[in-house]
Amino acid sequence: MGLVKIDDRLHEQARRASTVMCRSINAQAEFWMKIGMLAEANPAMTFNDIVRTQLLQAEHCPVQPTRA
Repeated sequence: MGLVKIDDRLHEQARRASTVMCRSINAQAEFWMKIGMLAEANPAMTFNDIVRTQLLQAEHCPVQPTRA
């Protein structure tokens, strides 16, 4: 696991979004990074297409236990 330095304004935006989406700030930033990476790799897909694809893939994967 690493440490990522981000701009204070972006951190504040992540904090606000995390509150609305009921995620931690780290989980919100990870979500944005994952969606951004997938959007770059699949430029023809919309945000909704990406989320739908991820949900379908999650249905076919066993739930991973969380680490304590």
